[in-house]
Amino acid sequence: MDAYLEALKAYQTFNPAGWVAIYRLMPMWAGIVSCVVGLALLLFGGGRLFRLLAGPMGALIGLGWTGVLLAKFGITGMDPRLSSVVAVVLTVLGFIFPPAIVYLGVGIPVGLLGGEIAGPNDYLVGFGPGLILGGVVAAVLHRHVASILASILGGWLLVIGAMAALHQFGGLVTAMASQPWGLIIAAGLFAIAGSVYQIAVRPSPEEAERQHAERQRLKTRMAEQKALEKRWTASRGGK
Repeated sequence: MDAYLEALKAYQTFNPAGWVAIYRLMPMWAGIVSCVVGLALLLFGGGRLFRLLAGPMGALIGLGWTGVLLAKFGITGMDPRLSSVVAVVLTVLGFIFPPAIVYLGVGIPVGLLGGEIAGPNDYLVGFGPGLILGGVVAAVLHRHVASILASILGGWLLVIGAMAALHQFGGLVTAMASQPWGLIIAAGLFAIAGSVYQIAVRPSPEEAERQHAERQRLKTRMAEQKALEKRWTASRGGK
């Protein structure tokens, strides 16, 4: 577990090679599972499946951003296990109320960007409005943002999972890992395709519910029509 936590620290910084290197810790079966999960997220992650995804995403936010935020605000001397505690809290919150994870998943990066623009002396002035504005917009556009977030994670899991599954072909995988930007671009293309499919092609949950209700009404009408025809045939036969 410590090795995985250490590998995840690469995601706290701009370190493409470190982002890719996590595949070395994954056995082949984990790589295959990651591919399957990644494909499912690309196709269905923004719908009802997002509730299951919001929990792990909350954990990643807690593990990845807690230390960064503490450093940005100059808070030192905290228990190193604080990130794990925050991750557990956000995991539970994600399962209970997924929009909160959408809020934080978009609001925190936007807030950090606002803080960098404002500068070290006015970091909070830039971070606060960025967090609120980015989070509110993400919460309002929950379905679209959830589809995009799910597709980004799905695309990356698909790429990293494929790397882990093909790890036995050492030369090929090593050559691919030496070009992290190529893998990032490939994951980005998968994410774009998944986002477009989920937003533009798949019906929204409301539309899917309406279609299901319409199919149920059609089945009911057909059953009633068949019953009426049977009664009519029986009455004619009786005559």
